Amino acid sequence: MLKTRFTELVGVEHPIVQGGMQWVGRAELVAAVANAGALGFITALTQPTPEDLTKEIARCRDMTDKPFGVNLTILPAIKPPPYAEYRQAIVESGIKIVETAGNKPQEHVTEFKKHGVIIVHKCTSVRHALSAERMGVDAISIDGFECAGHPGEDDTPGLVLIPAAADKVKIPMIASGGFGDARGLVAALALGADGINMGTRFMCTKESPIHQSVKERIVANDERETDLIFRTMRNTSRVAKNAVSQQVVALEKEGATFEQVRELVAGARGKMVYATGDTDEGIWSAGQVQGLIHDIPSCAELVSRIVREAEAIIHDRLDAMTGAGRRAAAE
Repeated sequence: MLKTRFTELVGVEHPIVQGGMQWVGRAELVAAVANAGALGFITALTQPTPEDLTKEIARCRDMTDKPFGVNLTILPAIKPPPYAEYRQAIVESGIKIVETAGNKPQEHVTEFKKHGVIIVHKCTSVRHALSAERMGVDAISIDGFECAGHPGEDDTPGLVLIPAAADKVKIPMIASGGFGDARGLVAALALGADGINMGTRFMCTKESPIHQSVKERIVANDERETDLIFRTMRNTSRVAKNAVSQQVVALEKEGATFEQVRELVAGARGKMVYATGDTDEGIWSAGQVQGLIHDIPSCAELVSRIVREAEAIIHDRLDAMTGAGRRAAAE
């Protein structure tokens, strides 16, 4: 069993996290992740209202008695969601683990801490991680350039970002972006992280509440099948490469503003991808880790395989290498 500071902090068996994913982080997936001994997060803003979030949390509890959390992503918007009401729904539902992401979460951190909530903040740079640590969060999820969604604007890949953060961040840290198998877990632990966060990999499981055709597309794709959109707007997002993303990239090269691509990137269109299986219907998130995804297992199968193979890498391969080194030195 791989015990780390993070597993001890949140009370789960394995150092594996399913982070919040818009339209994907629903009760059936989160409960399956929890029952597998990992940590799953319901995505708060996938639910239309705070009342719907309360019902989704209750639905998840009907399917698991293991720890799980809720993701609350705070993003700038012309008409922002009622964040305080979503936060209150989380607290009143008795949730004790929250993943925050997006803009400075100080207001939410302060309020959640009053209720004994463990807070994991997702960030894309060392400086933002240190800022969140000063705000009082309990753990960091550090997101490398390989990730799906928003990798920030520094373009720093995990191989550099994770140890750079580990050198400075004192609280437990999980590594995000590009993780999908045992090799990634072992590498993350070696680089100084206390576990891994997987998004795209958990999208491609039996319990994931998205269309089978999308899962099959992820399996068929390789590591090159993503696009970076909104680069010219300094709001970079990594999405699955499709007809729509290619159109957005082309328009950006011509100097398009957000207003000129708004209809193409509308969230409602992305939601329809997951509902209908038409992977060219709109923009949908996927990371470069697609190149490492070759099947659609259950969450239990996926987590147990990663842990089993990680332990084999650590105990068989690495121990054998160090043992051979000691023997060679002795001779």
